[in-house]
Amino acid sequence: MNSKSANYYMSVEQLSNLAGSDIQGLVPILDWDENEYSFAILDCFEQSLRKSQRLLFVIDEQVELLTTEGIILSQHARPDTRFVTGFQEGPVKEALTGLSPLRALLTVASGTMRNGKLSLIDNEGKTHTRAGLRELMPISGKAVVLITPQGLRGYDQALDDLTAHIRTSGGTPLTAGNLYRMIDHACVDYVAKPTIEIHQEETAFDTATNLIDSYLSIVRMNEYGIIHDLDTEFLHDYRIALRKIRSILSLFKGVYDIDQAHQLKIRFSALMTPTGPLRDLDVYLLEQESFYSLVPHTMHSGLDAMFSLMRSRRTDEQARLAIHLKIGRYKKEIKALTKLFSKKRKLKPGPNSSRTSYDFACELIWKRYRKICRLAATINVATPDQEIHQLRIECKKLRYLMEFFSAVFPQEPFDSLLKSLKRLQDSLGLFNDCVVQQINLQTFVDGLSDEQHQLEITQSIGSLITILYQRQSAEREKITNAFVRFSSDRMQRSFRTLFQSRKEF
Repeated sequence: MNSKSANYYMSVEQLSNLAGSDIQGLVPILDWDENEYSFAILDCFEQSLRKSQRLLFVIDEQVELLTTEGIILSQHARPDTRFVTGFQEGPVKEALTGLSPLRALLTVASGTMRNGKLSLIDNEGKTHTRAGLRELMPISGKAVVLITPQGLRGYDQALDDLTAHIRTSGGTPLTAGNLYRMIDHACVDYVAKPTIEIHQEETAFDTATNLIDSYLSIVRMNEYGIIHDLDTEFLHDYRIALRKIRSILSLFKGVYDIDQAHQLKIRFSALMTPTGPLRDLDVYLLEQESFYSLVPHTMHSGLDAMFSLMRSRRTDEQARLAIHLKIGRYKKEIKALTKLFSKKRKLKPGPNSSRTSYDFACELIWKRYRKICRLAATINVATPDQEIHQLRIECKKLRYLMEFFSAVFPQEPFDSLLKSLKRLQDSLGLFNDCVVQQINLQTFVDGLSDEQHQLEITQSIGSLITILYQRQSAEREKITNAFVRFSSDRMQRSFRTLFQSRKEF
């Protein structure tokens, strides 16, 4: 199926009002089919489809996509499909190629639906225009109607009149509204990287506290997806939010009382620790295709055995983490931390707490950049891995600081510097991945004991480690060149102008 039209939605009550009066002398006739169908609206947790102004349906055994252009694409769907990559080849799958393959398609709403049409008839019984209708009756939530005006040749004015009447009767264009929220007012609008309003004169204490409060909300929103293993990105976002909280506590020196800040770092680190084993396994399983491409086909049987063992271990780790997140001790701790940063009353200010966000940000970012430049001056092809790793950590701290305070600086020059930093981090990330994977793969081999395919696994991993070492060596020279660019005179002037124009480098 492939048709083109505009799409609107409104409540059942608004449709009744729309159909209850003549439109420019034409009589509206409402007609519903007798048949009902099961439906489900699907989207990723962060509502990627809604934010791209599209709507994805499963109707019985068909999947339909309403596009921004008003085109309706349709194809057969298997009922157990959870990811776009699992769709059969067809127009819907092709249109969704930009959707993350790591995010599961979750049910936003489900229930029954019926089709109908609204026709505008003249006094001779002739139809001038019509609209296709879909009434969605969810199991829970408010019923809504999708409306698609359809023009008939020679009656353009009637189509314009109907469209105008739909709008004045409360119809919202599908591309401009939030259908999910009309169905369920409590529908969460999840953003993994929230934009937090910060004013230049806001205190560093308020800025840090508001940031941590926002990231704690992200932590809480991802718990359900981790417990039920909906997709691997829930744990990924959960860990990033905790990592940013710990970075705020470490980087915003003197904003909180030193003893309280120390205790908070310990508490947040304790939340992060149980998530490590599962995330490590996720990373390797997500890299499965890449690993197969790196080694000869004769080594694939060893990788088969390795990934089979990893999947088994992942099942155990996921169950262990799910239990951890459901127990009273964890719930009590995360609720206490959430209350601490939302209420603020028991947070103890430090000596830098009353400094303005702008001045504090300039000092922190400038000092961190200067430190990176000093370290970068010593980097060459013979630099030990540990020193490059330390530079990577410093760059990550700088990026976090810049992202935390982005709202208090002019956008264009700030974004340009941040973009340069991200390019540097890409090189450092590739290098670090090669180093870490070699270490972890060797640890995996060392931990094998009496495995049925131990020899095959060992040989395959040995081949992988060799190739990863070669990649690491190739990346090292790229990193050296990247740091030369990032600490160049031009880049230093740009940082100085934005963050420390009155001080000498």
